[in-house]
Amino acid sequence: MTYGLRRSVLLFPIIVPALLSACVSKSEYDALEAQNQQLQQQVAADKMQISRLQGAIKYTVNSDLLFPSGGWQISPQGQQVISKMAAKLAPTQQTKILVNGYTDNAPIGPELRRQGITSNDALSQKRAESVMQYMISQGVNPDLVSAHGFGEADPVAPNDTAEGRAQNRRVELELAQGQRMKPSKS
Repeated sequence: MTYGLRRSVLLFPIIVPALLSACVSKSEYDALEAQNQQLQQQVAADKMQISRLQGAIKYTVNSDLLFPSGGWQISPQGQQVISKMAAKLAPTQQTKILVNGYTDNAPIGPELRRQGITSNDALSQKRAESVMQYMISQGVNPDLVSAHGFGEADPVAPNDTAEGRAQNRRVELELAQGQRMKPSKS
């Protein structure tokens, strides 16, 4: 487990209760705390990452968990990951969820080109939209979710190794406080 992931997972249980305690009743707080614990267990099991940003919480999911290689339709495994998250987020959703898609820097292959995907920007947009639509189908408020693809921009690892490229292929879900935020660096 990387230092950033450990730090994020360790800080999450401290920060979320502090943020939530001022705006919900004790019973709602207890329910949210239980959901928080379940999400943390899912994060550990599904190799996801939670980060705290200024005014937001970010869940990062490796695209390899969500999509088949070179595709944008969510795999059955990806549906399980997203449906678990949506089930926890939808009932108490009050803030906007930003679904941000990213790719590595590998060129788009001929199969994707035949399907009209000509750039990593387009692929990341399709992936972000696919996650957003699936979340909506699982009960997330469509008025409080948006999707944006950033292609190979903002890599979190060097693209010169297979491991680095795998880290850069990701979908980030940001739970924003208030208005739309610009994408942030991890």
